[in-house]
Parts: sequence; C-alpha cells; structure tokens
Amino acid sequence: MFTFHGAWPALVTPFNPDDTINTNVLQDMVEHHLAKGIGGFYLCGSTGEGMFLSVAERKLVAEVVLSQVKGRAPVIVHVGAVVARDAADLARHAAEHGAAGISSVLPPLFDNVPSLHAYFEMLAAAAPDLALLPYLYGGPTSAVTLMRQLMPIPTVAGAKYTGPNMYEFSQIVALKGDSWAVFSGMDEQCVFAAMSGASGNIGSTVNLMPGVYREIHKAYRAGDLARGLELQQRANAVTATLIESGLMGSLKMALEMLGFPCGGLRLPRLMPNGSVRSDLFARLEACGLHELAEM
Repeated sequence: MFTFHGAWPALVTPFNPDDTINTNVLQDMVEHHLAKGIGGFYLCGSTGEGMFLSVAERKLVAEVVLSQVKGRAPVIVHVGAVVARDAADLARHAAEHGAAGISSVLPPLFDNVPSLHAYFEMLAAAAPDLALLPYLYGGPTSAVTLMRQLMPIPTVAGAKYTGPNMYEFSQIVALKGDSWAVFSGMDEQCVFAAMSGASGNIGSTVNLMPGVYREIHKAYRAGDLARGLELQQRANAVTATLIESGLMGSLKMALEMLGFPCGGLRLPRLMPNGSVRSDLFARLEACGLHELAEM
C-alpha cells in the first residue's frame, strides 16, 4: 500500500509533430523523475491537458506511464470529465491498470453541491479500491464546505487544493489530520503548504525541477525553514518567468530546453509566438534553471 507524500509532477503530456501522444518522451520523463526521487505521478490533470484529450488518449497516457513505472511509485490518474460516464470509465480503467488513486476537478456546469456529491459517488463506485482525491479549484461553495460534504464517501482519501489560501488549506487538512493526504497544487506555495500540513505538492514546474521541490520537503522535515524558503524563492523566479510568457506553452518550451521535446498545446490553449522562444530561454538561463533542474 502506497502512502501519498512528497513532490509529484503534474505530468506534461508530450505530443508528436502530428499531435499524437509522444509515448517515447513520456517514458523518458517517467524514468527521469523516478531518478530524481519524486513521490509519485499525477496524470492527465490541468498540466497534462487531460480535459483536451480524447478518452482513448487519456487511457493511452495512463497505460504507458503505469507500464513504465512498474510499481516503483504511486500513480494518481485524473479522470475528471464533463460527461460523468466518461469519468467513471476512466476511473475503472485506472483501477484495472494499477493506479494507486484517482482524482477529478469539479467539472464545469456541476454548479451545486448535490450534483458534485453524486458525481464523486459515481467515481468512487467505479473504482472502489482506489483512493479518491477531489481536485479543488473554484466551485459553487468553499473548498472546506465541499470537503465536509464529500468526506462520507468511503474512498475519499484527501484532496488536491490549488490556491494560495493557506488558512483554507489548513482547515481542509484539519478535517481528518494525518489520516488523509492533502496536496498543494500551487507551486509558488510549496513550503508554506508544508508548514500548513500538506502531505506533498502536485505541480506543473515539478516537471522541470523535481529535485528543488524534493529538497523543500526535506528541509521542512529537518526543521530548516530558511533553506526551504531559499529554495522556494529560487523556484519561484523560474515560475514567474514562465508565467510572464504563458505558463503552459513556456513549460513545454522549457522542457525542450532540458532535452524533452514535448511539442505544442491542445486548443483552447495556444503556444507563445515565435519571438518569445529565444528570449524565454535566455531568461530561464539567468534564473538558473539548469542548475535547479540538475538537483
């Protein structure tokens, strides 16, 4: 039985020039992250463009990663979909292929707590042996109120909380304390979330510099908050540079810079225009990306 903790990449989905899934790069990224000592993998979430992939493509990503991981780390598959039956299908598929857990955003148009409760109950029924972690970002009520309503679902084992409100975050942690896993999903807040009781972090820029976030958690556990804050600030300089040029497109360009050609983005997202590339690479170099990536 896996425990959920540490730094997890919200794994980027790489594409070939013809817009198909680049399974070779996906496998290379898995091995790279395992060598860096990550805590696990989170697939087909916002960073992985899961909502912009077909059901068949999402299943392919899960199969490739789970086959490559071979049980060496836990894998949580994001199965969220506007069509609830698709989400349940993806949940069953994740269970059949060895995932440790499933997760889901609050789907668009599910604008009240009863409909969300019914949705997460459906996911739990589809994968009754897997941990279920709601992905909290927006929604019709506060994240704390929603989690209170979802807690009675037997497989709800925590949450992924993407937001800067550490008070709200700590309230979610306090609902069940150490008996569940609450991940922070905002890279810029990793050390502060750890101080607020986070089990770990799931983030976009973990794709680029997993060792930095691994070391932030290590510093926190050792009581060296000054070291943790120093690393957080260095990572945030890279994150700020990516955000200035469009986070998701810049993230894929930065991965190419590190030797992982991940291709473009799926609509409705757009890649930065061509003039951004050389400037971005220079600014990332100035932020020390290569040094951070080697940690």
